[in-house]
Amino acid sequence: MPDREHDIAQLARDALAEDGLADATTDSLHIRAPAIGTIRARAAAVAAGLRYAGEIARLAGCEVRWEVSEGGVVAAGEVLGVVSGDLSGILRAERPMLNVLQRACGIATATGRHVDAVAGTGCRILHTRKTAPRLRLFDVAAVLAGGGQEHRLGLDRVVMIKDNHWEALRARNGDLSAVVAEARRRGVAAVQVEVETEEQVDLACRAGANRLLVDNRTAAEFAALAGRARALRPDIEIEATGGITLDDVRTYAEAGADFVSVGALPHSVRAVDVTLELQRG
Repeated sequence: MPDREHDIAQLARDALAEDGLADATTDSLHIRAPAIGTIRARAAAVAAGLRYAGEIARLAGCEVRWEVSEGGVVAAGEVLGVVSGDLSGILRAERPMLNVLQRACGIATATGRHVDAVAGTGCRILHTRKTAPRLRLFDVAAVLAGGGQEHRLGLDRVVMIKDNHWEALRARNGDLSAVVAEARRRGVAAVQVEVETEEQVDLACRAGANRLLVDNRTAAEFAALAGRARALRPDIEIEATGGITLDDVRTYAEAGADFVSVGALPHSVRAVDVTLELQRG
């Protein structure tokens, strides 16, 4: 299982290291004095990334008192937290902290909008592996803060047969049932199969897949394939994926999706404007 505590600590170290070993500007000004800064969201948002930002502050010799909880909704202009410490430490931590918060809040806010869009349907919103390099756990934590749920985090615990795997099977006249059986022998947590046709639905259901990912189909096409799958396997989970947006996510939920995975949540994030303002002493 992923070590989230290690990820928080490592990302915080990396974020500070990007700015170099010293702050030439602050050092040139000889700024050494206790200070307090207010972290504020300039737009309505879902708060996320607080533990990452707090660890950055700690490594810079500062402390943050958060006024909101992870996943909490904040209004434009609302205070997220108050950072205190030596002024030089606050200035060193400022940009890395804001970088973390603006991305995480952006992902969580977009996720929250998708979750709200499918409210009452029972459908759950998932991330994908289309995360920024090195930021997998960070991006996923932001999705969870927004009310989404965890999909597979890597390649090691869940088997997912996708289009290129289908092609590989066809090239060697492979048997999907044998692949699923081998995966279970290896002790994988689940077997998921991406499908686009009735034939693939039938093969995946007969092979014993836990979940079907109906990829790049219209809502009507999705509903037809989902209905076929449930006629064969009433207990099978069905996920809609591929190009689904906030505008049509509810349509897929109402068409019978147990899950909708949205790659745009992490890969096309729109950052939330977050600022840090020093309090006048």
